[in-house]
Amino acid sequence: MVRMYANENFPQGVVQLLRGYGHDVLTVLEAGNANVGISDADVLAFAIANQRVVITLNRRDFIQLHMHFQNSHQEHFGIIVCTQDSDIVGQAENIHLAISTAEDIFNRLLRVNRRQV
Repeated sequence: MVRMYANENFPQGVVQLLRGYGHDVLTVLEAGNANVGISDADVLAFAIANQRVVITLNRRDFIQLHMHFQNSHQEHFGIIVCTQDSDIVGQAENIHLAISTAEDIFNRLLRVNRRQV
């Protein structure tokens, strides 16, 4: 089980399926941070303060944040960047598989792409 913080752009259907896999997923909306213009850095700071892995579709910005943290020797609890995918079941399965097979997510960036058909 992984504690995650789903960024504002992350699909609610995938959140529900990840919860079905036993993951503890808190959304930006549930945390009271939706529609208030919170920056990506603030999303990551909230996740760190709450010991959660960020999960997002905002790949470019969170990859840059991860690199900034690596270069400045700061730590986070993990970042999972996903591609947009209309197959929510497949996306949830891919995320769960990536988490399950990773040795450790702490301070790592996981990239989860949609399935190739």
